[in-house]
Amino acid sequence: MSLVVVFSTMSFSISEHYCGDFLVDSALFSKAESCGMEMEKSSPTNDCSIDKEDCCNDVVKHIEGQNELKTDLSNLNLEQQVFVASFVYSYINLFEGLEENIIPFKYYSPPLIVTDIHVLDQVFLI
Repeated sequence: MSLVVVFSTMSFSISEHYCGDFLVDSALFSKAESCGMEMEKSSPTNDCSIDKEDCCNDVVKHIEGQNELKTDLSNLNLEQQVFVASFVYSYINLFEGLEENIIPFKYYSPPLIVTDIHVLDQVFLI
């Protein structure tokens, strides 16, 4: 149950690097490595400029965890309150102990050992 709470409240991000339509690298909790084919941003000059589109792009998917864990039992209707009360009562009564420990074999003596069964069947515990 604690693992469910930990993973439902944890936020993380997945970073993906695409070169064209192909996924080159993906990383969890860090930035994905590039393929090395990104276009460098050149300073614009007045003489000549040729603009090409960059074929690479980075996609970051951020998955947000749950922030509110406190559940309020006051907004339950009557049927739900009756169910919770009866479930708790029946669950607690599962672990009631006996007033007196009953030993069913208390008045019986153990059988007499005629032969050693392990040696007879040649079964030895290792």
